[in-house]
Amino acid sequence: MKKRKSTFSRLFLTVIIILVIFSSYIWHTIYSPVDTKNTEEISFVIKSGTSAKDIAQNLKDDGLIRNITSFYGYVRVTGEDKNITAGRFMLNKSMAIPEIVDVITIAAASESVITIQEGLTIKEIDDKLTSQGLITDGDFEKAVKEFNNYESYPFIDKNTVSALEFPLEGYLYPDTYFVDGVEFSSNDLINKMLGNFKTKFKTVEDLFNAQDKSLHEIITMASILQKEVRTPQDFNTVSGILWKRMESGWHIGADATIIYATGRKNITAEDLGLDSPYNTRLHTGMPPGPISNPDINHIKASITPEESDYWYYLTTLDTGEVIYARTNDEQNANKAKHLY
Repeated sequence: MKKRKSTFSRLFLTVIIILVIFSSYIWHTIYSPVDTKNTEEISFVIKSGTSAKDIAQNLKDDGLIRNITSFYGYVRVTGEDKNITAGRFMLNKSMAIPEIVDVITIAAASESVITIQEGLTIKEIDDKLTSQGLITDGDFEKAVKEFNNYESYPFIDKNTVSALEFPLEGYLYPDTYFVDGVEFSSNDLINKMLGNFKTKFKTVEDLFNAQDKSLHEIITMASILQKEVRTPQDFNTVSGILWKRMESGWHIGADATIIYATGRKNITAEDLGLDSPYNTRLHTGMPPGPISNPDINHIKASITPEESDYWYYLTTLDTGEVIYARTNDEQNANKAKHLY
């Protein structure tokens, strides 16, 4: 009996010691920073819907916390897991877990993440910002129309773009941007996008300088390609067809330019006769300006068109496959087979 009690006592004491050691370890990993002397800022992004466990894993991967369980346990016990805010936060390794939690649960400390997809128009960007609660409907469009910082972006032909309804259409580079979700500024986003365009364009600047078209013409054609072609292997071929049509005095004949003019997703028979400079089925030459904001792949394809025997193409509705034709009869046969 005494032996059994002695064994139980030793076991109980062992458990107590283990609990004390474990508690001390957890306490240490919660309240002791990874590196008290390292204050270098690390950009930490929390996407909407990310679980507390995944956030803990990401913090550990970035070297910002010592232990995943300690972080997860802390936010669960304190209830802060319900208050974590999506956005980008600037953290550092000298911060203990409570300090990190203090930051990522305050919306004012975060930067909102906004992704502008390739091919969006300025109107569509305005709609996206409005739907995310960053602006009142029309604020971004207004900022574009009132933009006056052209001296910072000399690659834009101010005289040419000023005549357009939306002067910066085509030059607002599509990408993911971090913005102030509390004091969002359309002008700040515009400048970020134009600066990004400048950076991305440098990668094709030598190719651009080797040809004789203006940047406005290149971006306008790239914006048409962005809307007309989805498959990368076809970008340059379709670019070649469209430039060849225009330079031969043909109509470019791109449905996407009519859609830009009407603002509708589909074209009616009446739209084909629309008296608009954006109706490239009715008017020859290039439309007045870009019809979307293209990415660098379409810009590069616009600069480097590929010669071919084709004069026509169509894009299938289901897969986006591009079907080519050399004659109008071939094109009509392709339409009957793939579109009707």
